[in-house]
Amino acid sequence: MVISPLCCLPTLKMTDYQTVKSLLFVLFFPTAEEDSNMADFMIRFLLSNLFLGIFIGILAFCKWIFRRTLSSQMQYHLWFLLFFFLLVPFVPVCSFSLPAQISSFFSTFSSQKGFAHHPLTDSPLSSTFSNTSEWMNDFTISISRQVPSIAGQILFLLWCTGIGIMFIFFIRSVRQLYHLSSTALPLENAEISSLYISCLKELGITRNILVYTTAFLPSPAITGIFQPRIYLPLRLISGYPHSALRYILLHELQHYRQKDGLLNLFLNIFCALYWFNPAVWYVLHEIRIDREIACDTSVLETLGETSCQEYGAALINFAETLSHTPFSFSVGLGGSMPQMKRRILNIASYQAPTPWKRAKGYVLVLVISLLLISMSPVLSMQAAKETSFRPDTSDSIVSTIDLSSYFRDYEGTFVLYDLQKDHYQIYHPEQAYKRISPDSTYKLYSALFGLEEKIITPKDSMIPWDHNHYPFDAWNKNHTLHSAMSASVNWYFQTIDKKLGHGKIRSYLQQIHYGNESIDQSDSYWMESSLKISAFEQVSLLTDFYQNTFAFNPEHIAAVKDSICLITHGQNTLYGKTGTGNVNGQNVNGWFIGYIENSQNTYFFATNIQAEQQASGSTASQITLDLLEDMGIWN
Repeated sequence: MVISPLCCLPTLKMTDYQTVKSLLFVLFFPTAEEDSNMADFMIRFLLSNLFLGIFIGILAFCKWIFRRTLSSQMQYHLWFLLFFFLLVPFVPVCSFSLPAQISSFFSTFSSQKGFAHHPLTDSPLSSTFSNTSEWMNDFTISISRQVPSIAGQILFLLWCTGIGIMFIFFIRSVRQLYHLSSTALPLENAEISSLYISCLKELGITRNILVYTTAFLPSPAITGIFQPRIYLPLRLISGYPHSALRYILLHELQHYRQKDGLLNLFLNIFCALYWFNPAVWYVLHEIRIDREIACDTSVLETLGETSCQEYGAALINFAETLSHTPFSFSVGLGGSMPQMKRRILNIASYQAPTPWKRAKGYVLVLVISLLLISMSPVLSMQAAKETSFRPDTSDSIVSTIDLSSYFRDYEGTFVLYDLQKDHYQIYHPEQAYKRISPDSTYKLYSALFGLEEKIITPKDSMIPWDHNHYPFDAWNKNHTLHSAMSASVNWYFQTIDKKLGHGKIRSYLQQIHYGNESIDQSDSYWMESSLKISAFEQVSLLTDFYQNTFAFNPEHIAAVKDSICLITHGQNTLYGKTGTGNVNGQNVNGWFIGYIENSQNTYFFATNIQAEQQASGSTASQITLDLLEDMGIWN
């Protein structure tokens, strides 16, 4: 039997107090944004649970249909895929590519090692471009953001309540285990101690696992992960023959060899997280049964086929008294009568697997695993809403700079890339990797896609006004690509999007790896909606656009470049596009992205600011120009 390994609870240090306090405050007194995140989280979590039930059914079917090919241990280990599925809803998953995942893992550490801190001379906002031109006005239409679903909030609180109740059961199990360990006595029977030592040698276990006796257990048990202990009921020592005790000790030691204590910890955690899902409870129940069957089979492999009858008889003799486990979420040597029947039938039909059967089993497990893992992205409730991005900068120079005085009360970031030196300078890296709505900065790529599909052409980019009245006079007329980009005319680019269609747009977004590549069915997916991109990705994508990495028509690249050309001053030319996110009448998200080109070098930049109000693209552009002037890049 394996008892819950939660032998002790972590003690909170004083330094952890503020963290715990913050978590509780977020849970019980959330802001509007946090409230919305809770509701969205719960809705996505429930949807992922529907798909999870399908995956569990597929896994159970595969296990059943190949039951004669797979050994008991392989059937048991196949369930380990479930742990992967149960974790998927809590992590972003885009697609399965093992080499890419490994490369990303190592590049993360490489990029972190490349960071260095270089302070920049601070200066207040200057009066550069005090006469704002049309492109700095960045006309935008307010988006209404709905109050988060009350149902989603209620479901989230119910889920947390259920987890809390499950945690109480864990505490109860821990207290019972503490009482057991405090009343148990070390094994003093010399004959059984000698028998136990021979069992350790028989299984090749060199660790000295302590054995205790207790009057408070109806069945033997092994507990603990780092300090495992075996507990034997006193009545077994005096009331059963040593041959039967040998089978018991071998069975418990097999649990140790299989690391079932650690597995039980994961089972308990998933029981708490998925307390509402009957499919998960069912499959966790099956895992516990298969664990005991796999353990029985391992004992038989050690004893040989000739011992099947004796081992099965010992199990039958113990069945009546060992049918109930003493602790919550624990597993006993016995079990319910249907479980015992399955185990005895397995023992009776046991045959040592041939090398050919083992080979077929390994191939089947590998094929099933790869098939199901490749389908797992549909389980991810975060996949469509990835909020962060970690770049591979292992081949580049990356340094952080302190620009806090420029951003004042804004939550912001600035990313600058020196093409010649392959050097990134980043203010507030955490914010630079956070994915947010691109707003009007996306129009650059909408225009490029429209040119590629010949919806507009470099020589004829005029789209007639639809005669709907818009709140800005500059929008209420026919527009070409240049004038529409300058006045940031929404309807112009939405017309291009409609002619492209969502399927074609999604294909292009995947081709250029634009942010989270997520679009909804509306025509405003890039305005504080589903499409998200980070400031770092903006700079990286601008670099690819400038160099035409994606092999678009060079004439189309030139046309878009011309449409975002803002100012030529001496040998320097400034290209850029602003973007403003206006929600419920307030400017909450401001962008300015672009690059400065001269005969010697090209510098790419992205600035983002966020606040509850007055965070506009024009403000972001003013901050950017001041920064570039102080850095000696723009005069």
